Amino acid sequence: MTVRVLGALLALSAHLLLVVTVWFLFPFLRGDREPGPSAAGAWWWAPDLLLVLQFSALHSLLLCRPVRARLERWLPRALHGCLFCAVTCLCLLSLIALWQTSPVVVYRLEGAAATAVGGAYLLSWVALIYSLSLTGFGNQTGWTPFWAWLRGRGARRRFEVRGAYRWLRHPVYLCFLGQVWLTPMLSLDRALLNVLFTAYIFLGSYWKDRRLVYYVGDPYRDYQARVPGYPIVGLGPLGRVRLAPPGVTAVARP
Repeated sequence: MTVRVLGALLALSAHLLLVVTVWFLFPFLRGDREPGPSAAGAWWWAPDLLLVLQFSALHSLLLCRPVRARLERWLPRALHGCLFCAVTCLCLLSLIALWQTSPVVVYRLEGAAATAVGGAYLLSWVALIYSLSLTGFGNQTGWTPFWAWLRGRGARRRFEVRGAYRWLRHPVYLCFLGQVWLTPMLSLDRALLNVLFTAYIFLGSYWKDRRLVYYVGDPYRDYQARVPGYPIVGLGPLGRVRLAPPGVTAVARP
């Protein structure tokens, strides 16, 4: 009984944190924060770099199979998604609260151009909601496996190719790229954030492919051979991936 109560508190806290994170993340990525002198002075980039690294490191570690296996020694497997959601939100909130600005502005759009970029930014959030709905919001936040566990039932995710996933393997990550870059004002600190997040998004796409190959197997390999990771990527691991020749067994690694 105690485990279920604690699990419910974790799930509710994670989803409350998610709401709070989205509330602050939306204006932060839109670029509402005006550039100005940083408390760190000319070293503004150092704390910003550390903030991005702490998010990237914790976000990635919780997805690693060895780390997940260790966590599941004391945390029910069904609660891993909620823990992942809570830690991700805390990392993002820390990044938003502690982010240091630079007074240097790379560009600032005005008038119709700013309106167009602002509209595209809103569309990127709409596209994100659509993309998340294709695989189930509860699967993304950890609510679905938690709710099944709370009721004493099993929850299994099936690999299905629906909607935007018919044309690219990572529509959610593509929406994140839009949210990062679609800002009418680009300061130097925001340029640093954009470059680092873009690199991490592409690395995350690659790692996600590897995880799905491990968990799904041949159906996902066939999917990789038919559908590119991103529309503009034709080669490499984020393009269409060639299947192993007949007689050669591909070894999946997380």
